[in-house]
Amino acid sequence: MIRKAAAADLPGIGEIYEAIFDKEDQGPVYTNWLRGTYPTVDSARQALEAGTLYVGEEDGVLWGVVNLNGVQLPEYDKIPWSIPAEREEVGVIHTLCIHPAQSGRGRAKEMAAFCEETARTQGKAVIRLDTWEGNAPANHLYPSLGYRLAGSTEFFFQGYIQEILNCYEKRL
Repeated sequence: MIRKAAAADLPGIGEIYEAIFDKEDQGPVYTNWLRGTYPTVDSARQALEAGTLYVGEEDGVLWGVVNLNGVQLPEYDKIPWSIPAEREEVGVIHTLCIHPAQSGRGRAKEMAAFCEETARTQGKAVIRLDTWEGNAPANHLYPSLGYRLAGSTEFFFQGYIQEILNCYEKRL
């Protein structure tokens, strides 16, 4: 089940983030995130307070988390999007994370489908997202789900991570 997150979920969300960092410590690295800097329980709390944080849960255990909102980073203006949409018509997937123990079970597809349906019910016409150019699983997943690579550009994410991100879009 995927549902809106609650404050009681924050420790479990933090465990998902830490499990991803632990897995990446062993290699390979797919996120280009910084432990203790992003993502954190505090960044999850901000999304929770905004009402845009969702979790995947089974038998009381969290298996995934995502922030779904309409916030497009300033760098999105550099991308040649092919699906025209007003800002209020765009849903944006941020920090879609699956616990490494759940990897390979279709959880990311499930979470992406949930985001698409939720964005549709919110009246969005298009969904967009970005992922680090080195994130091979995500760069394979999104095109397989019908997302189009709209372009890549350098981001200075959160003011401390300089990276090239691939930006994807899909008409809803």
